[in-house]
Amino acid sequence: MPPRSNAQIAIAIGALLIAMVSYQCGASLAKHLFPQVGAQGATAYRLGLSALILLLWRRPWRRSNRKGDWRVLWGYGLAMGAMNLVFYLSLRTIPLGIAVALEFTGPLALAMFSSRRLVDFVWIALVIAGLVLLLPLRGQAQSLDPVGVMYALAAGVGWVLYIVLGQRTGAAYGKDAVTLGTTIGALVAIPFGVAHAGSALLSPALLPYAFGVALLSSALPYSLEMVSMTRLPARTFSTLLSLEPAVAAMAGVTLLGERLSLLQWLAIGAIIVASAGTALSVRRPAVAEPPLAN
Repeated sequence: MPPRSNAQIAIAIGALLIAMVSYQCGASLAKHLFPQVGAQGATAYRLGLSALILLLWRRPWRRSNRKGDWRVLWGYGLAMGAMNLVFYLSLRTIPLGIAVALEFTGPLALAMFSSRRLVDFVWIALVIAGLVLLLPLRGQAQSLDPVGVMYALAAGVGWVLYIVLGQRTGAAYGKDAVTLGTTIGALVAIPFGVAHAGSALLSPALLPYAFGVALLSSALPYSLEMVSMTRLPARTFSTLLSLEPAVAAMAGVTLLGERLSLLQWLAIGAIIVASAGTALSVRRPAVAEPPLAN
């Protein structure tokens, strides 16, 4: 691999790591807004203001002659909007790290379904063990809220669509993909936010926090993820992404004061190991693996 390619991959890895930290810091900040505007209002802030920031920065209308599949673009944007909304709804009742771990089972299941090797049953067993420890299957006082769990799992489905359609959208629309997708996602989130919070969304005291959520949770991480998604091999991208639940758990502990039990930490660890193992055990192609998109 030429030195230039090595540098590009190093930049892509750094961009993804920064994106994960930024995303979880933004989610932590958004959770502080729930008492004022609810999860729906925080989602409207996140995607609506992110779209405004990206539109003013990227100005995609200057490249309106770009040809691409609009159905894929709209699918990507709608998936982004729905994923963000149900994920924030899950954060109302379950800790950040657990919500991300549950959400992560979506892309993890997608990766597992594409392989039939014996070693994959080890990773499947780890995921099942993690879910058994996390899901509200026991009649204990510390079991998780089932509604919050369902929202987090629904976010996992949205994450699968976001990854699959994001690859194709990035290949077709390049750097404008995130801007256009976020704008479409905002069309999903804003009506829910207005219906729930109404004029509270226009409170001057909340707008600085709202812009912080928009920048940290969407505008910055989605742009950095697209850099990584279109430059890293799928194997590398998936392996690094397995760190997301750990980053989320640490953000919840340090920024939100959340406390997880030992079993919950073990469950998150099992899902992280299963995700990394799945990515690392993907059968290597005969030739060098290409990036996710060009």
